[in-house]
Amino acid sequence: MKSLTIKGTKRVGLKKQELKKLRADGNVPCVLYGGKENVHFSTTALELRDLVYSPQVYTVNLDVNGEQFHAVMQDIQFHPVTDKIQHVDFLQLHPDKAVSIAVPVAVKGSAEGVKQGGKLIQKMRKMQISALPANLPDAIEIDVTTLGIGQAVKVSNIQRDNITLLDSPNNIIVAVRTTRNVVEENPAAAAAAAAPTAAKPAAAAPAAKPAK
Repeated sequence: MKSLTIKGTKRVGLKKQELKKLRADGNVPCVLYGGKENVHFSTTALELRDLVYSPQVYTVNLDVNGEQFHAVMQDIQFHPVTDKIQHVDFLQLHPDKAVSIAVPVAVKGSAEGVKQGGKLIQKMRKMQISALPANLPDAIEIDVTTLGIGQAVKVSNIQRDNITLLDSPNNIIVAVRTTRNVVEENPAAAAAAAAPTAAKPAAAAPAAKPAK
């Protein structure tokens, strides 16, 4: 998984008045969990921009007063009115401990069912996984090239070495649905494709490519 660096400054005062002043000065209070002790620090909203406002997921190299930590963003709070970042929680990574994180789903290829007039629908934009830090992927890639009308790729169809998928096995990730044009041209075939049992079993679903 790609990484980026965020620089921060240790916080000494943890009172509400001090947090309020931090935010008024354009800074964001943060906490790093998962180590021997919690690390309270602050950073600027600008430092957090590439981490927060991106469809990608990153591990983070935290530089807090020169001390280095490897982490992932665990939680973020926004102001309900201004939408400014109010607080960020980070979780420290350890080489021998698996971490749970949501990673993007990357759909690859042009589905056969779309060429036949169907519509590709992506139900899941991210998948929850668990893996050691060294095995965290940038995304879960799914090749939909052979996916026909009425077929779907479920979580149970995806296999990855060294990664545990945490979403329900029955969750549909991507599917090709019938469209009005298909119904008008071939009502019987469209009805069969639209039936709840139309999704192909796991063996018939296209195999997903290994994450790069």
